[in-house]
Amino acid sequence: MRICNLLERWGVARGAMTPSHAVSLHLPPRDVARLKALATLYPAQPAQDILADLVHAALDELEAAMPYVPGKKILALDDQGDPIYEDLGPTPQYYLLSHDFLRQLRR
Repeated sequence: MRICNLLERWGVARGAMTPSHAVSLHLPPRDVARLKALATLYPAQPAQDILADLVHAALDELEAAMPYVPGKKILALDDQGDPIYEDLGPTPQYYLLSHDFLRQLRR
């Protein structure tokens, strides 16, 4: 989900959200005011769903922006025969950790 698609998404009624986990967080007053403004503009969407959508979209965009840092080790060859190097950036560790935490949450 991209941030730019959220306004369109909130403009239509949706079915039930996927199962979720409660997370408590503290926001600055300005962010709370902006969240309440969005919930007022889109009354069909509860504020907690809007916040969940915002976090989801931000995390998707953050994952896409993580830098690829090529290492020296060749892991495979692509369809054109060019080498695919190991990634020394944060992405592999991030995915490993997020998958581990997801498995724990599903228990």
